[in-house]
Amino acid sequence: MLFNCRIAIAGCIGTGLFFGLGEILALCGPLGALLVYLHVCTVVYSTIMSIGEMTAFAPISGSIVHFVARWLDPAAGFALGWNYCYYAAIAVPLEITALTAFVSFWDTNPSHTGIYVGATVVGLFIINFFGVRWFGNSEILFATLKIMLAITLIIGGLVISLGGGPDHDRIGFRYWEDPGPMVSTLEPGATGRFLGMLVAVVPAAYSVSGFELIAISAAESKQPRTNIIRAMKFVVFRLVLFYLCSVIIVGMLVPSNYPGLSSQSPFVLAFERAGVKVLPSIINAIIISSAYSSANTCLFTASRILYGLGVQNQAPKVFTTCTKGGIPWVAVIVAGLFSLLAFMTVSSSASTVFNWFVSLSTMCGLIGWTVINTTYLRYYYGLKIQGIIPQGIYRSPLQPYAAMWAIFWSVFYILISGISVFWDFSASSFVASYINLPIILSLFVGYKLWFKTKMQPLSELDFISHIPTLEETADEGLLVEKLPLLQKIGIV
Repeated sequence: MLFNCRIAIAGCIGTGLFFGLGEILALCGPLGALLVYLHVCTVVYSTIMSIGEMTAFAPISGSIVHFVARWLDPAAGFALGWNYCYYAAIAVPLEITALTAFVSFWDTNPSHTGIYVGATVVGLFIINFFGVRWFGNSEILFATLKIMLAITLIIGGLVISLGGGPDHDRIGFRYWEDPGPMVSTLEPGATGRFLGMLVAVVPAAYSVSGFELIAISAAESKQPRTNIIRAMKFVVFRLVLFYLCSVIIVGMLVPSNYPGLSSQSPFVLAFERAGVKVLPSIINAIIISSAYSSANTCLFTASRILYGLGVQNQAPKVFTTCTKGGIPWVAVIVAGLFSLLAFMTVSSSASTVFNWFVSLSTMCGLIGWTVINTTYLRYYYGLKIQGIIPQGIYRSPLQPYAAMWAIFWSVFYILISGISVFWDFSASSFVASYINLPIILSLFVGYKLWFKTKMQPLSELDFISHIPTLEETADEGLLVEKLPLLQKIGIV
């Protein structure tokens, strides 16, 4: 199962890093990009700690949505389920759009974009209808490729920056001096540098979103309480290794004012600028396979969430219709229809459409982080009021302050997600930035009014029913008192 968690974590590493990092670098420079990622990573890790602690206490199938419905409000659980279904579905055209941008590295003819989009959409439907039996094995392969690629890019980038490239040019931190460590966006001077970081928050948050879904895999494994803590440690390791190291390396190799930085993978540009032959094409090919894999995973996930909502009577029963092989074909078709949105790249540039989808997807992730951490606070104070002290269960010493930190900044990110439109107004960008808020709110209010759900007092929250004991899950128990400090907070 731990291996499954590693695959899930690798699945979170995709176009947000391989493609979106270029835009972030162009918006706020290498130092600004590093600061933005550092800040966003603290919010992600705080959310992971909240999920990890709740899952260690109650390792139940469908953990995240179940926790929200149980300890916050059933209407919030319903809205969150649809939120993540939409999150996965809208990520499908996002990945396809990024794929077409990567293909333009070889084929710059814009009239061919529709062909690549169409071929990708057809391929996704074929795999999700007829190739599901090979899905697991293929994802293991793609996850391994992504991890190997990320490590290779970091090591290779470091070698080139130290003068190990064909031209033996020792780059170092040259581009931190010229054009500079930070970039002004929207406004000149210090104000512009601050605004640049605010604008970069959305693509940065998108690139690290999805890690919270690892809790679902952990909750449905053997020894779930032990495995969720191990998964948390892997998250920290990968956030530091893959994201922060990548930001530093790319910032060393590519100047923030380089033309086309926002429309191509900065990793490909870095090795191409260094004069390394063939390797940029190999990197681009693996990144394309990564984008295709991510699109496939998102379509699979969206269709299964939709199927699950149908089973729980939170969506029309037609979504539970399956083939003889057990494939929920109606859910696959409906989720797959979102992939057709990628054809918008035919009339607009890939980077523009990519940013629209990033805004839509990121808002879903930020809403999810806010709801999850709010649920954790009710869980935390509910246990405290009822005098329940979990024995042998992981509890973070940073809580409840980590959850409060995550809630504050998640709400802040939501509010500033469309900040750039107030300088250069675009109706499409404004809608993409904020349309999810009324959608999720209407789902919450509609369910609450229809079923007349109520938020239970903290003293009446259920911390007993259907929660397996340590013996039932075969967990040894992770007594916090017996753990070293770094292990207590999940760093090691």
